[in-house]
Amino acid sequence: MELKLQGRVAIVTGASIGIGRAIARSLANEGLRTVLVARRTHLMEELAREIVKAGGAQPLVVPMDLYDRASPAALVETLRQYGLKADILINDAGGSRPLPIDADDEAWDESFAINFTALRKLTQELLPGMIERRWGRIVNITGSMEPSGVNAANAAKAAVHAWAKGLSRKIGEHNITINSITPGRIHSEQMDKRLFTSSEAQQAYASANIPMGYFGEPEDIANLAAFLCSEGARYLTGQRICVDGGLHRAVT
Repeated sequence: MELKLQGRVAIVTGASIGIGRAIARSLANEGLRTVLVARRTHLMEELAREIVKAGGAQPLVVPMDLYDRASPAALVETLRQYGLKADILINDAGGSRPLPIDADDEAWDESFAINFTALRKLTQELLPGMIERRWGRIVNITGSMEPSGVNAANAAKAAVHAWAKGLSRKIGEHNITINSITPGRIHSEQMDKRLFTSSEAQQAYASANIPMGYFGEPEDIANLAAFLCSEGARYLTGQRICVDGGLHRAVT
């Protein structure tokens, strides 16, 4: 399918590793100019070299910690300085925050700041430009709606789902879509180095819980994200789509 995205500009947060990195590479392969945003500069510079070597446009690397509440406005100013206007926003920055049941306010506030507030603020900063140009795509990489315990990230991502659904009702008339992707067990730094540190542990979990029988790759998320940014997905908005090999059990 021709995605018809050549020449557009896409911001990808959390672009240094894992899913964000795969999405940035996928969009660059489709002819987009990518803006890579994360904290680890050397990993983004490495990705930028890979993209250029593969024939893609030179990415703009923006080292930034989105936990800083001033970051969204600073990023928009950086785009202005480079003469760039964002057509697409991939909100991938964030992270799991498992907590004890008596966790203090600081722990909860930190998780909501990075997993909800940062992406909300960045989206709101970019929306005026998308509305003016009457075109935009926003894709949020979120999390499970079937948590196995208390995790502040799950609560924050649930807030993202509700916020995005409501926002979709307001921006559709401007030819802007917003959708959320819920990854299942996807090979990543967190998954492979913290949660399931051996192939045996991964296979045991997959055999017991995932109908497809294996963990996914970041590219499995990137393929869908690229489609959601395309003209082919123009009538898809306000949705939460699970990419998990059948892991989740909920009907809706």
